[in-house]
Amino acid sequence: QVQLVESGGGLVQPGGSLRLSCAASQSTFSSYAMSWYRQAPGKERELVAVITSIGGSTNYADSVKGRFTISRDNAKNTVSLQMNSLKPEDTAVYYCRSTDWRGIVSWGQGTQVTVSS
Repeated sequence: QVQLVESGGGLVQPGGSLRLSCAASQSTFSSYAMSWYRQAPGKERELVAVITSIGGSTNYADSVKGRFTISRDNAKNTVSLQMNSLKPEDTAVYYCRSTDWRGIVSWGQGTQVTVSS
């Protein structure tokens, strides 16, 4: 099972930016579909963005379209989430997830993002 470690969370003011990163332990990273989820207090975990293994196609939740960008660096086994124009409602724990060619899912431990003045 792949190990995923997120970093880059923190406290930011509304309108600010943060960049989250997720490092994967497996050299077969390039074959994984990667995604970012988030979970706010009292709410269900929701999909934020996904990037495919082949071609690097992306898809986003409507709530973050135009503000967030997911990208991957297969040479470094990392996936990133650039978050701009952050809003208080973006406050959540953000999780990195991988899905391999067998459909096996792995999760990171999460990183807290707090948007507040």
